[in-house]
Amino acid sequence: MNDAVGSPQTALVLGGTSEIALAAMDLLVARRCERVVLACRDSGPTAVTAAQRLRSAGATQVDIVTFDASDLTTHRPAVAKAFELLGDVDLVLLAFGVLGSQAEFDADPIAAAAAVNVNYTASVSCGLEVANRFRHQGHGTLVVISSVAGERARADNYVYGSSKAGLDVFSQGLGDALVGDGARVMVVRPGFVHTRMTAGLKAAPFSTTPDEVGARIVRGLETGADIVWAPSVLRWVFLVMRHLPRLIWRRISAR
Repeated sequence: MNDAVGSPQTALVLGGTSEIALAAMDLLVARRCERVVLACRDSGPTAVTAAQRLRSAGATQVDIVTFDASDLTTHRPAVAKAFELLGDVDLVLLAFGVLGSQAEFDADPIAAAAAVNVNYTASVSCGLEVANRFRHQGHGTLVVISSVAGERARADNYVYGSSKAGLDVFSQGLGDALVGDGARVMVVRPGFVHTRMTAGLKAAPFSTTPDEVGARIVRGLETGADIVWAPSVLRWVFLVMRHLPRLIWRRISAR
């Protein structure tokens, strides 16, 4: 259960090595989130380093459970194990995903479908599993890391963008479905974030960092936000972008 000032005391991170999720968890651990489960593809060095990072930040218990977003059969067991370890889960961060390249997807439709499976289908599987458990315990917050790429498809990343658009709509609908059950969903829409996943790519305008997105996530939890933009200026940028005539959008998005 959240503490007296509304901060989560227990958390599950689906995609436990996510740089954005770990940045948010650094801040939450400093606010007395003491017990964390990191759901990772394996318990190798990257996962161990992530766990040690949170212990060093002050977490009293950090466990690693096996979870592979691309393998739907691992989802229910991973979530069940996390809830077993924590007993009561205040917060779940859904922080996995793949970027890929549109050129790769154009040449290999199977690779495109696999990316959509991770970004969207796996998120549906995990989101519904978590929601059912939140209903049972009567509280909990699911934070879903989406993307501004889902706001309007661009020619150079429309497979990725379409998967995030689906994720965004699903997450908002799930949040509406949880009203009255004591649980809620917060959707996070980052712009270009400087992470391992975007290394070597040309930064987009208003690019940001995992630490800045993590801070926006924590602020959103504190204020009870339904949707968080990172940085916040993107809310107004895409308010305009969504309504540009298609001919103009094609010219802008092709740059």
